[in-house]
Amino acid sequence: MALDPQIATLLPMLASAPPLRETGIDGARAGMRLLLVDMRDASRLPPVRSTEDVTYPTPNGNRPARVYRPEVDGPVPTVLFLHGGGFVMGDIDTHEDQARLLCAEVGAVVISIDYRLAPEHPFPAGYLDAVAALEHVFATVDALGGDATRIAVAGDSAGGNLSAGAAIAARDLGLPLKAQLLIYPSTDFHEHEWPSRVEHADSGLLLNRDDMMWFRECYQPDVDDVRASVLQHPDLSGVAPAIVSTGEYDPLRDEGEAYAEALERAGVSVLLRRADDMIHGFFGMGAFSEAAHKAALQLCADLKDALA
Repeated sequence: MALDPQIATLLPMLASAPPLRETGIDGARAGMRLLLVDMRDASRLPPVRSTEDVTYPTPNGNRPARVYRPEVDGPVPTVLFLHGGGFVMGDIDTHEDQARLLCAEVGAVVISIDYRLAPEHPFPAGYLDAVAALEHVFATVDALGGDATRIAVAGDSAGGNLSAGAAIAARDLGLPLKAQLLIYPSTDFHEHEWPSRVEHADSGLLLNRDDMMWFRECYQPDVDDVRASVLQHPDLSGVAPAIVSTGEYDPLRDEGEAYAEALERAGVSVLLRRADDMIHGFFGMGAFSEAAHKAALQLCADLKDALA
């Protein structure tokens, strides 16, 4: 399909930004915050009943989190949300709209966390924080959504990678995770020439090859460590049912779809949705694109069904 025309109108602005490698860590983080927080129309944020800033425990001390509660009474599902940003950018505020959307549309309590970022905290810091947060959700679910049988993890991009890793950890820890929503996840840190990486290496569609290489240099994963390269995990059987989302014009498309296939081969129930007219990051672009908003709503509906 052709690229969504409303997304296409954003590309000149995206292309005008200097490469992330040139802006450096502080510049990249400031740029993301400018685009996603400072320029955001707060009046268009999805409505929720309440928000609460809290902390969650990790072996390295408490970390910030925000709890979103839906306009629903009684026990509801709980979703741990892990933001994207290449493992080096992003926080609770930059992904406020995405967490609120999940809360409102799924009818779930959402807990969004600030995991440690690279390069100050390279791999496996973010992964360990994500697993600690999931353990905390299970330990405190009575005070969150109240239904221990309906707990999910969800994340976009780097957060999708962390969500996949946390879902595997949940299986190994005996935590009965109900579902995982992996939104255009990175799944493989090996330098495979995935066709989508080649096709969209320098296409000006938000994410390019140099950005991905810079993210990896900052994150410093052991490419053979299956906590990072989840696609290489030798045993994916028994992990939670998965909803995997990819975008046609996303460099991460093929490895996301390969992970969906790997889960299916392992006997895991998988729903794969490719947004044929979308680029990387579309889950947070609903304010700019009707098609992106529709695709995001579909994923929320899929997760709601999985948690029914």
